[in-house]
Formats: sequence, C-alpha cells, structure tokens
Amino acid sequence: SYMTTTFVVEAMAAANAQLRWKRMEKRKDDEDEDSSSGVSDSDVLLQDGYERAETRPILSVQRRGSANIFEITERVEMGQMASMFFNKVGVNLFYFCIIIYLYGDLAIYAAAVPVSLMQVTCSVTGNHSCSVGDSTKYNDTDKCWGPIRRIDAYRLYLAVFTLLLGPFTFFNVQKTKYLQIMTSLMRWIAFILMIILALIRISRGQAEGHPSMAELSGIRNLFGVCVYSFMCQHSLPSLITPISKKKHVNKLVLLDYILILAFYSLLSFTAIYCFRNDTLMDMYTLNFTNCEIVSVAFIRYFLGLFPVFTISTNFPIIAVTLRNNWKTLFHREGGTYPWLVDRIVFPAITLIPPVLVAFCTHDLESLVGITGAYAGNGIQYLIPAFLAYCSRKDTQLVFGSGTVNKHLSPFRHSFWIVFVLIWGFSCFIFVTANIVLSESKL
Repeated sequence: SYMTTTFVVEAMAAANAQLRWKRMEKRKDDEDEDSSSGVSDSDVLLQDGYERAETRPILSVQRRGSANIFEITERVEMGQMASMFFNKVGVNLFYFCIIIYLYGDLAIYAAAVPVSLMQVTCSVTGNHSCSVGDSTKYNDTDKCWGPIRRIDAYRLYLAVFTLLLGPFTFFNVQKTKYLQIMTSLMRWIAFILMIILALIRISRGQAEGHPSMAELSGIRNLFGVCVYSFMCQHSLPSLITPISKKKHVNKLVLLDYILILAFYSLLSFTAIYCFRNDTLMDMYTLNFTNCEIVSVAFIRYFLGLFPVFTISTNFPIIAVTLRNNWKTLFHREGGTYPWLVDRIVFPAITLIPPVLVAFCTHDLESLVGITGAYAGNGIQYLIPAFLAYCSRKDTQLVFGSGTVNKHLSPFRHSFWIVFVLIWGFSCFIFVTANIVLSESKL
C-alpha cells in the first residue's frame, strides 16, 4: 500500500507539471498571436506548432525553472489523472473500478447502521437482558420486541435509514467540514475507549480469547479487509496538495503508515485476546454493549451507536461522489443531461443497488472482504501502478529523458511496477478461486 501511495504522489507531480507546461505554452502562443503580422494562414501554423509541441521535449520549460515544474500545487484527482495518462478504455475501466468500490462502500454503510440499531434496541427491550453473557449468539429469527423478529427490526431500520439519508443523493452535499471534524473526533474517542476497555479486561484476568496460530480459511476475508483498511490512494490528492512543504512527503507518508499499522495491530490483538473467536461480532463496537464488559451505560450506548453517528454523516457524501462519477463516465464534450436523467435516474441508480444488497444480507465481514478484494484491489494496486508507468512515459515524451520528477517514487525501477501488477492480479485470482471453492463445499 505504501509503495502504490508513492506511485500516486509521483503521478500527481507529473500531472501538475503537464498542466503547468500547457498553461505556459498557451500563454506563449497567445503572445505570439498578438504580435503576429496577421498572415492569413498564421492560425493554422500556430495550431500545427502547438500539436507538435505536445510530442517533443520542451527544453525551454526546463530552462524556465525545472526545479519547480513538478511541484504539487494544484489538486489533481485520480479521475483527472486517468484522463491525462490513460486511453479511453483505461479511463472507462478506472471509473468502473471506482464505481464498484463506492457501491460496496454504500452497501457496507447501509448494513452497518441498521445492524447497530438492531443490536442495541433488541437488547434494551427486555427480551435480551443487559446481563446476558457475551457468549450469547442470536439468530435473525429470534424475537426482538413483541412479535417482531430481529431480521424484521433490521429491515425496518434499513428502511428508515434509506428514507432519511437517501434523499441527500438527489441534491448536493456541501459545507461538511465541521461534520467531518466531529466524525474524526468520535472515531478517535471510540477506538481509544475500545483499546483501553479490552486492556483492562485482559489485565484483570477476564480475557476469554485463545486465538489459534493461523486459520487458512480466513485468508480470503483477511486480504479484503486489509486492503479496505489501508486504502487511501483515491483520497491522496485532497490530503497531499494542502501540505506546504512536500520535500519529505514520502517519509511523512511512511511514518503515517507505520502509525496506522501499530494502531490497527493494537486494536486487533487486544480484541482477539479479550474475546473468544466465536463471540466476536462483525461490528467490533457491539462487543462492548454488554454489562459484563462495560458497566457504565453511557459508554455502552456510545460505542453501540458509534457507527450510527459516523456512518450517517459519511453516507450522503459517498452517495453524491458515486452519482458524480456516473455523470462523468457518461458525459460527452459539450453535452448536457436531460432534467429527468440528471435529477432522477443518476441518483436512483446510485441509491437503489446498495440498499438492495443491504436488504438481502447484513454479513459485514463478507461485504468488506469482497469490496476490498475486488474493487479495492484495483484502486490500491492496479490503478496506481498503471498511473506511475503511463505518467513516466508521458513525462519523458514531453520534457525529455533528462528531466527528473522531484517526487519520483523510491520504487522507481520498472521491476516494482511489474511486481505490483503481478501481486494485484494474483490476489484477484486467489480470492476468486477461494470463493468458488468455498461455495462448492456448501
């Protein structure tokens, strides 16, 4: 993941250089046109010269400050980089991969909120007392309240969730800065609380976890979950561009990855030693809604409802992002969409599929594993590798072989690009084979 992150940073620098060069060339052409003598065929010659300029080394650019030509000052999203460096087929495949990933994201979110609400409210109603041990496992057909089964409660919450947040898909979501700050703060509080509570339980000798050395059957979901957890490549333009001093940006990103790995490891290891494997829930926060584990009611409800608060703020943002990607995929230069297509069709095809998936299953482990193993595999491994390869070719073509990208990846040898591509395709084949073999045994 770190390797492909450096590939994306390199591609961002190459994209900034090309945008900067094109603006300089356009300005130069405008100046030449203003000073021309008005020969009738001058426009044709200028246009012909401009087209040739895009395929030859530009020595003048190097003389005019090549040290800063690759500076990342403009935010260039992955979609824009794909349009700059990929052909039409590559651009369509890129958007297809992004769209599948966002669909998976929305399906996970649409299932996570109702699951959390079902677990919390079904335990409060009296049918499942707070004092029930954490070893208790409930079935979807168990009663929640009165004649309502747990699966009925889940689908009811899913319907309410869709009715409340679904309409945002039909509009633009703006000014979410403070919502995102609040969400990040709540995440930190929840993660730290879970680690501390698990450590306290372990230190008191109440831990029940006895994890085995390894379970090969879990590799499929482990791969998908790991990809899903470490994937940030599609957000890098928004994260890297605002940094004022980018000289050591790759070292900063490496430090960030080390801290994230340490944090994930601490959270995971405290979990597997604190709780038995057969009692660990897909939504880890729900393990702390039991009175035997957490005696303070406020903390129980905060952790139990934590996904409801955080996911509810992110769902509209991701839905609007997916809708806009659909629009970009089918957009034609100079064309506009009819009102019905723009306002109804695109939001509908954005919202309905993930809600249907969540209606059919609330197996979060499988949803996360499949989303990460397929769409996440493309975004984290394949797309960055192709971006690095194509941006290097374009940079040599436009600026000449002597020009060096100041943000060139430490993994600059072509071997690493080939390695990432082989790794990505191998993982894709492995996960697919694992799923087929697992289903055939059922």
